[in-house]
Amino acid sequence: MAVKGDRAIWEAESYGFDLINTTIGDLLDQQAEQIPEKEAIVYNYPEIGLELRLNYAQYREEANKLAKGLIALGIEKGEHVAVWAPNLPQWVLLEIALAKIGAVLVTINTAYRAYELEYVLRQGDITTLFMVEEVRGNSYLDSLYSIVPEIKNIADPTTERLDSVKLSYLKRAVLLGNTPRPGLLLYSQILAMGEAVSDTVLAAKQANVNSQDVAQIQYTSGTTGFPKGAMLTHYNIVNNAHLVASRGGMQPDDRLVTPMPLFHTGGCVLGVLTMLIKGGTFIPLVAFDPAKQLELIAKEKGTISSAVPAMLIALLNNPRFTAGEFDTSSLRYVTSGGASVPVVLMEQVKEKMGADASIVFGMTEASPTITQTIPTDSFELKSATVGLPTAHAEVKIINPATGEAVGFGERGELLTRGYLVMKGYYNMPEKTAEAIDPEGWLHTGDLATMNPQGYINIVGRVKDMIIRGGENMYPAEIEEFLMRHPKVAEAQVVGVPDSFMGEEMVALLRLKPGETATEEELREYCRASISKNKLPKYIRFVTEYPMTVSGKVKKFELKAQLVKELGLEDLAKVKTA
Repeated sequence: MAVKGDRAIWEAESYGFDLINTTIGDLLDQQAEQIPEKEAIVYNYPEIGLELRLNYAQYREEANKLAKGLIALGIEKGEHVAVWAPNLPQWVLLEIALAKIGAVLVTINTAYRAYELEYVLRQGDITTLFMVEEVRGNSYLDSLYSIVPEIKNIADPTTERLDSVKLSYLKRAVLLGNTPRPGLLLYSQILAMGEAVSDTVLAAKQANVNSQDVAQIQYTSGTTGFPKGAMLTHYNIVNNAHLVASRGGMQPDDRLVTPMPLFHTGGCVLGVLTMLIKGGTFIPLVAFDPAKQLELIAKEKGTISSAVPAMLIALLNNPRFTAGEFDTSSLRYVTSGGASVPVVLMEQVKEKMGADASIVFGMTEASPTITQTIPTDSFELKSATVGLPTAHAEVKIINPATGEAVGFGERGELLTRGYLVMKGYYNMPEKTAEAIDPEGWLHTGDLATMNPQGYINIVGRVKDMIIRGGENMYPAEIEEFLMRHPKVAEAQVVGVPDSFMGEEMVALLRLKPGETATEEELREYCRASISKNKLPKYIRFVTEYPMTVSGKVKKFELKAQLVKELGLEDLAKVKTA
């Protein structure tokens, strides 16, 4: 046991797994040598003309072609190259190819608009942008042209560089498509340029990449203030993927069906890299669609799948699934995380999909996984906690006011230290110092408890905690309770200012398809089973929540909407002041 004394402190433990000192590019080469014929990547989208199956030898061949193209383009080690696209095959190949030559992959949220794109391009010192033309009506091309209109004046993008006063670092943009657009290179042109680069040149570039080099800059959600670019090294993310895959019992015959966006660590680390490390098969969705995910699980005999809680709810309530159309019997377990995972939700996954629960908890800055459930634990334990700290990670839970470790069962802020902690935020030393203290502890901002065996529960965010009448209220606990009502599919609880109690709670409920309910019905349900101080003052029924692309509910937006709807703007100003 790695628990230290009678405090919520977990000392790092290996569990028999060694850390790996290698790079992403070398990992693919190793697998291509050992299991060349093993299926590595599958895109099964005949409806959009995207059908691709690569074995590990072909995977390396395609990644090497692209890496040579990047070299021919003049991209050097340490350069920042951004990708702004959904989960396409080119995205996966760019992740590997950039890593092979030592360039830094900068991920861009697919929901971003022009203002947000410009921020990342400037703050991240991006030299090259790979992008698609548009996604779901959001014209990426128009956004780029609005930021750097002078790019349209480039006659030959294969030889001319962009000269922008606004973005001095940006040299070029590459379109992941087949239709030429003014000023942009085509992806196919990059591949053609690479034909002049030898294997020897690529090998020399790859040999110059070190595991401690930054591999990716992942921008945080930016729910408050501007997004921050977390610098993650090869060592960070390769080992996080390795240790998550090892604890999860992943094997070469596993087939991972995942909708997690590649711009998020849930996709490019816990998807791409876990399968690469174990020699499994990566089966991504281009974008989340519950029916398509269920179809891929059934058709491709997925053994593992992943989804944040909001996605799980969509899967379980999909009409075609409830009608028995999809066979999910091949599933061994479903991994979830990214937000509080109600126990009732994992019970439904077990009952309706026949799959065990595997919960991970983490954050981008931790590469991303900090804790993970144990496959051999009881279902009750797996579904009721976020498990134990991952191998080689230290964890402690502190009182935010004093900085001292709390006792078992006491709430406090979760901190972690070890191989998994990011190198820092790019060009933000002050923000880095706020996140990582002088002793190397990463402050997560998550409220948690630890039991005497080291199992951890996440009870909310420090910023989400509601203080009602001087008493701390934890939305996750009340959301879990509300979701046990037979008519409720999803619950979100936020705090709004109150002149008497300081804050009051609002419950926003999304009902299951075909159900109706009244506020009084839900109030009676609450009064019968939870203490009076935990009763939401306001109950609202909604059909949807504002969401991030990675599937998290934007609680700050919900709160802002409610403050306006309830006429509490003046109280909100006082609270802020």
